[in-house]
This record gives sequence, C-alpha cells and structure tokens, in this order.
Amino acid sequence: MSATAFGAQARYKAQFDLSNQEFTISGSVRPQAIEEIAPSLALLKDSIERVRGILYVNVRRLAQMNNMAFHAFSRVIIDSCRARADLRFVVITSSVVGWTTQKFGRLHHIEPNISVEEYDSEFYPGQSFLEEGGFIPILRTQTKMTWRHERAILPRHGMRAGITMADICCGIGDFAVLAQKEFQPARIVALDHSKSSLAYARQVAAEFDISGIEYTYGDASEMLLEDNQFDLVTCRHSLQIFDRPGLILKELFRICKPGGRVYITNEKNSHCLGEPRAESIQWTYTEVARLFEHFDMDVELGPKSRRYLTDAGFDDIRVESFMVTNLDGDPQDFADVVAAWEDVYAGEMAVKRGDSPEFIKQFRQGFKDHIFAALHPKGYAGWPIWVASGRKPR
Repeated sequence: MSATAFGAQARYKAQFDLSNQEFTISGSVRPQAIEEIAPSLALLKDSIERVRGILYVNVRRLAQMNNMAFHAFSRVIIDSCRARADLRFVVITSSVVGWTTQKFGRLHHIEPNISVEEYDSEFYPGQSFLEEGGFIPILRTQTKMTWRHERAILPRHGMRAGITMADICCGIGDFAVLAQKEFQPARIVALDHSKSSLAYARQVAAEFDISGIEYTYGDASEMLLEDNQFDLVTCRHSLQIFDRPGLILKELFRICKPGGRVYITNEKNSHCLGEPRAESIQWTYTEVARLFEHFDMDVELGPKSRRYLTDAGFDDIRVESFMVTNLDGDPQDFADVVAAWEDVYAGEMAVKRGDSPEFIKQFRQGFKDHIFAALHPKGYAGWPIWVASGRKPR
C-alpha cells in the first residue's frame, strides 16, 4: 500500500510505502512558499501516524532542497520524535548526493531517535577490491581485448549512430570513448561509483581532446537520471560484482526509453581455460568463483543473463557469447590481464577471506599456469564473456 504527492510542475515526488514503512522524497524541492509543499508535509504526517517502530525517510534521490523545505520536513520529524517516544526515524542518504548526509545528520544531534545511514556505503560488499586504484591499469587492456568482439556484436543489440546512450558502471570510461569513435552516438552519459576511475576517465578525455561524453558520479542502484531517456543503456562486467543485480537492472530498465535496449556483459569465470596445464587452470578459476561468492559477488552470472533480463521485464532478449583468447592480438596482453587477476584475487581478496598460505600458493599457481598457456608457442588460453540485451516494452 502506498501514497504519492507531487510537487509543483512535478519537480519532485513524495511517496509512502506502508509495507516497508518508508517515506521517500526525490527530485528538486525548492518552494518559495510553504503552501507549495503542503501535500507532501501532510503525507509525511500521515505516514508517521500509520507506522510503528521505525519510519525510514529515503532521500537517496533528493537532488536539491532549499532551507525552507528542509526546516519544514525536519520540524515534522523532530516534533513527532518528541510526541512519540516509541518511534525512531532512519534517514537513508547516498554518498552520491553528499550534502544530504551532512545536512540530515544534524537532526541526530537534536533528537537521538533520528539516525542517518548512507545506503551505498553498505551496498557494494567487496567491490572496493575492484573499483579503487589498484585495478585501474588493467581495465584498459581488458577493454581492448573485448572490443575486438564487441564492435561487431553491438549493432545487433541496438547500437547505431545518433542515439542517446548511457554507459552505467563505466569504469575508466574507455568503452564509452570507443563507442563514440566507432558509432557516433548523439549523446553519451557515462556513470560510475568509483571516483578514482572517473578521475582517470576525465584525465584521458582531456589528454586526448575527447568531448561529448558526460562523465557522472553516481550509484547505479539509485541514479539521478530521468526516466525513459536513453535509446541504449550498457552495463559491462558489472552486474556480477553487485550482490543484488536485480536492483541495478531495475534502474537500467527505468532510464531506458520504451523500445530501447539494455546491453549487459558478464562472465562465467569457472569456464576460463588453458592448455597446457588445463587441470591446474580449471581448479583455480573454480576457486575464483567461490572466492567472489564469499564477498557476495557472482562471476558465474553470464549464462544467467537471460533469466535476469526476463525477470526485470524486458522482452526480445538476445544472448550470445564470445571467447577472448591469447590469439586475439598480442598474447602478452592476455598474460598481463591474468597477472593482474592474480594480484587482486590471490593477493588482497584471498588474504581478506583468511585463506591459508598453502591454499594461496596453489591458487596462484593456476594463474601462473594460465599465463604459461597464453605465452606458450603451441598454447591456448581463453576467457569467456556472455553478451545479452533486452528491449524495454513500448
């Protein structure tokens, strides 16, 4: 059961979900007179009367709020705390909109029954291994290796000149650059939750005089992007490192235009292969999948893509796969990628999990054997990628 109130010219929206005891306000709330937000204040008061225990006040998508609105909403919350000792308020903010944490955090000092939680600080368990700093240098090589395949695949999944495109979880932005050069979309928004990756992307764009890509800091599960605005939404190698990929797909669906497509790529790490030394290689990548599972990530997601897209509401789902190999260009590129995987997976992640030195030694050996296979004059090494896309129904 829920209720909704809209602001002037629908610049903001307030909603109440009784089943989750959550009052949500989003958009830009900048009234010039208190009467403009009276329906939303009334909805908040009604929400408070209907809940017990905790009322969650969700401001994750609150882009702007002037002092008049902040003080009006705050007064209702503070007065309710003082009138009802049994009631707690938890304000849910986002690091993407940093001012909300700071501003609403003041309420806790006034009333201890009001607390603030940053939603996305807990949403990405384990992702810091992959998104901040150390993993950045190898991402460019990975994209170079996959692009040889994807440039031929993308037109079958909605890519064409002149479209509006969003690249969500864009990483260091190199895929957006390649897509712009090859296909010339009219507009690209590239969003990521890693500040270091975006800083790198902007640096590269400046150094190579690349314009037309809007690099944006954002939470893929709660994006400050309008509904129904992109012809093609891409999200590559990312659903597999979120513990709730369905929530990300819900957002990708939301920002995609009716009739547009969402394009995803994911892996099945246990199917990485190599020859010679196949047995050691297979053992290690099976353990990679288990390692990621420990940190609530699923690097086996690739073949599950069709199910995820179907469950998210897409139709006309298209799925295909390709194998990145040591024969795609320079074998050393493949070896460099595997070496980077070893550093992160057998180093930082395995240590964090608490694996024994004996296990880590055997774990590392599989990566070394994969490199051996990649560089062997008669060897073969492979890394499988699943591509899938779905159309948002008109």
